[in-house]
Amino acid sequence: MDAPQVHKTFKYQLQPTPQQEERMAFVLRRCRELYNAALQERRDAWHTCGVSISCARQSTQLPGIKEVRPEYQEVHSQILQDVLTRLDRAFAAFFRRVQAGEKPGYPRFQRGIRYHSFTYKQFGNGATLEDGDLVLSKIGRIPIRWSRPVEGTIKTVTITQEADGWYVCFACEGVPVCPLPPTGQETGIDLGLTVFLVTASGEVVANPRSYRKAEKALAKAQRRVSRRKKGSRRRKKAVQLLAKKHQKVKRQRRDFHHKTALWLIRTYDVISLEDLRVANLVQNSHLAKSINDAGWGQFRSILEGKAAYAGRRVIAVPPAYTSQDCSGCGERVEKSLSIRTHICPSCGLVLDRDENAARNIQAAGQAVQGAAAVVAVTN
Repeated sequence: MDAPQVHKTFKYQLQPTPQQEERMAFVLRRCRELYNAALQERRDAWHTCGVSISCARQSTQLPGIKEVRPEYQEVHSQILQDVLTRLDRAFAAFFRRVQAGEKPGYPRFQRGIRYHSFTYKQFGNGATLEDGDLVLSKIGRIPIRWSRPVEGTIKTVTITQEADGWYVCFACEGVPVCPLPPTGQETGIDLGLTVFLVTASGEVVANPRSYRKAEKALAKAQRRVSRRKKGSRRRKKAVQLLAKKHQKVKRQRRDFHHKTALWLIRTYDVISLEDLRVANLVQNSHLAKSINDAGWGQFRSILEGKAAYAGRRVIAVPPAYTSQDCSGCGERVEKSLSIRTHICPSCGLVLDRDENAARNIQAAGQAVQGAAAVVAVTN
């Protein structure tokens, strides 16, 4: 039996020359221009003629575009095809949300600050590795700051521009898992805002509130941008400073999520959590900023990714009444968010509200495991 494998993305910082940075920035501008033009073509065709244009049909127009606009001949064909694929995925997600009765979110035209990456869809076709350097067609050989070896088979290569420079992401498949030794422990975790999470055994992880702590510095940097004249060099410098401050907050949050997820994965074999709909929760204007600062969705993605790589299991359970039901006897005890202690009038259990919820989440996860075991035996 073959060893289990996972998909994994490896990210590294590039060390391009100024000329190579100009070439990559040029490619980004052409990609954004093509994306917006393709979006306008789809929109106009539907509004005027009721016709839906496919990605394949737009792809057949690329050779003609290169004849009319010679600058597009300086962009590799794989990159241009991926731009149209991205737009097609955006429309597919739009139609899926419409059918599900969710807020549709029609695909938007991209500004320069929103479109910051381009992708080679096939490794070896326009993007290769030679002697530890990344070789990009029509851009050149770029040294990579290697922080760890690449595993598995590289499928796609994505170049990303961030506030502090350029990065490459290798999307790999066939990465062998590295199972951790079993601990015989399992838990449920309740994610919150007062504290980041509480486990079923009462262990608490504090909420770092990275954005809240940096809010004053971010506001000051934003005011500096607003005071500068548009198009001036001083404004560009102020925008760059603001972007770096936002990047620092983003990295602080992500680092915290990785470390917390790693601790959970090393401690427990099975971790149960609530299947939260974060997009719905942030509709609450009073809690939206705090929820986004906590980053529940990103934390869950990181936790599930690490669990798959380590041979652990993460179970998502319905969040309904996990805070209201008593973990001791099952009695439903209604309480508002301001009440932080669970007091059961039926069995007399007195417990922190979040720990009570974590115990209920663990029990729900165990029920899911039991049901899955019964189905497996039956089949």
